[in-house]
Amino acid sequence: MQSTLHRFGRLAGYALFASLLTGCYTVPVTGRKAVNFVSVSQETEMGAASFQQLKAEGNVSAHPVYVGRVQEVGSRIAKAVGDDLPSAEWEFVVFDSPDINAFALPGGKVGVYTGLIKFAESDAELATVMGHEIAHVTARHGSERMSQNILVAAGAVGVGVATKDQSSSQRAAALAAYGLGTSIGVMLPYSRTHETEADAIGLQYAARAGYDPRAALDFWVRMARNSEGKNKPPEFLSTHPADESRIKNLQAMMPQALEIYRTEGGGGE
Repeated sequence: MQSTLHRFGRLAGYALFASLLTGCYTVPVTGRKAVNFVSVSQETEMGAASFQQLKAEGNVSAHPVYVGRVQEVGSRIAKAVGDDLPSAEWEFVVFDSPDINAFALPGGKVGVYTGLIKFAESDAELATVMGHEIAHVTARHGSERMSQNILVAAGAVGVGVATKDQSSSQRAAALAAYGLGTSIGVMLPYSRTHETEADAIGLQYAARAGYDPRAALDFWVRMARNSEGKNKPPEFLSTHPADESRIKNLQAMMPQALEIYRTEGGGGE
C-alpha cells in the first residue's frame, strides 16, 4: 500500500512539474514559480461576485471605530501592495462575526470580522492579518489551487485509463491510493506553503505600510495560547502550519521585514 501511495503521489508531482511549461507565473515578492490556468480577469470577476453576495447576505457592520480602523489599515497596505495587484478596486468591509479572522478576494475585496478587530491589540497586529490575507490574493493562491485541482483530476482520469483492464476492486484501490497520495503528498503541503508564503509577503506589506512587523509575533503567540486545548490534526494532515512552525518561520522572516520597516515604512530607530 505504501509503495502504491508513493507511486501515485509521484505521478501527481510529475503532472504538476510538466504543467510548469504551459501555465507558469511568478509570485510577487517571493519570486516563486507557480502553476495557474485561470486568468486575472476571471479571478477578479469571481471575487467581485462573491464579495457582493457576502455583503447582500447581511452582517455588515457600521461600527464607526471598527470601520475606521479597517479603512485606515487597509488603505495603507493597499498603497504598499502597489503594482503587485494592478487591477485592484479596493474595498474594505467589516462583518459582524466572533471569528478571529479576515479574508481577501481577487480584485482587492477585503473582509474583516469584528472578532479579529477586538482580538488585535494594535493596528499593527490588525495589519499582520490583513496583509496576510491580501498576500493570498497578490500571490494568486486561490486560482493556483483551482489549477492544481484540475491537474489532480486529470491525473485521476489517467489512473482510470491505466487500470481499465484490472478488476473493479483493483481500480478502486488504485484511485483511492492516488487520492490519498495527492492529498497528503501534494495538495496539503502546497496549502501549507501558501500559508507560509502569505505570511512572508504580508509581513513585508505591513512593514512597508509603516506597521512594526514584530507585532506579528505578539499576535500569533497569543493566537497559539488562545487555541490551547483544542483538537487539531497533525501538521502533515493540516492545511495550515502548526502554531510552533508558524512562529518559528515568522522569526526567520523578521530581519528582512524589519529592514523594510526601517527603510521604507518610516520605522527608523
